[in-house]
Amino acid sequence: QVQLVESGGGLVQAGGSLRLSCAASGIWFSDSAVAWYRQAPGKQRELVAAISSSGNTNYADAVKGRFTISRDKAKYTWYLQMNSLKPEDTAAYYCNAHSGGQDYWGQGTQVTVSS
Repeated sequence: QVQLVESGGGLVQAGGSLRLSCAASGIWFSDSAVAWYRQAPGKQRELVAAISSSGNTNYADAVKGRFTISRDKAKYTWYLQMNSLKPEDTAAYYCNAHSGGQDYWGQGTQVTVSS
């Protein structure tokens, strides 16, 4: 059974940092592409950052230079380091894994950035 568990969200002031974690089980690390999405109230879910199974990364224009996606094979965990946070980064953040031709989602973690 595949399980993705996000953690690391919280309340932070503008300019601050948070690191989100996505701990996975039931998928093959080297076979999985993982992405972070976010959804703010009243808005569509949007792609924030992604890392392919080979380690290539890409970012939404809104977060380039501020956010970094990474992974730790030993911990079977993917991360989203978020720096220089802005109030417009406030959203629920979701981890998505594409593995074995299937898509899996975590339950989400809330990030709130105060001005």
